[in-house]
Amino acid sequence: MQVNKRLVKFILGIMLVGLLGVFVEKNIQFFKQRDNKMTKQASLKESSQSAIKKNKRQQHLHVDWRKPSMKKTAYPSIAKHPNLWIHVSLRKQRVYLIDKDKCLYTMYASTGKPGKTATPKGVYHIQGERGDYFYSQSEDEGAYYWVSWKNHGEFLFHSTPTDAEGKYLKSVAADLGKRPSSHGCVHLTVADAKWMYENIPYGTKVVID
Repeated sequence: MQVNKRLVKFILGIMLVGLLGVFVEKNIQFFKQRDNKMTKQASLKESSQSAIKKNKRQQHLHVDWRKPSMKKTAYPSIAKHPNLWIHVSLRKQRVYLIDKDKCLYTMYASTGKPGKTATPKGVYHIQGERGDYFYSQSEDEGAYYWVSWKNHGEFLFHSTPTDAEGKYLKSVAADLGKRPSSHGCVHLTVADAKWMYENIPYGTKVVID
């Protein structure tokens, strides 16, 4: 009888330890999930705050739409960088001139508005068509220093737009480096567009994403 009591106590002890172990494990899992959730929420909050701060900086960015985007850096020499290619960032509203993995120059840009006039993503190449001025009656806008990169004259790099008289639209120029405002082309400052027109070779790769 004494042996049976000891056996029962032993079994009850094992069961109690097992139940305690399950309880502890569930609590550990609960706190881990809670901590992960709190960490994720904190990360999302931090990312959101960072995006808001970045957006505010972007909105207060002052771009001189007549001059080169980079004041202290000269435009790259095509002769020294024959493998130069162009990266258009739709998210950042920037155009990067790159040789291999090195960014040589950064230009402020304004790409196509979301929707039907969005700038198409993909890999393209500078085409043969270019000119010092055009005016589109259908869009009621013109621009200086244009270079085609898709559909032979449809999608272009060009200066910030002008009206029918060739006068720059300052309200649209204010969007450079801040937000999309074009009909699909890539707007640049006047100086940047002029450099593109005069220097970028036929066949130069253009990556838009």
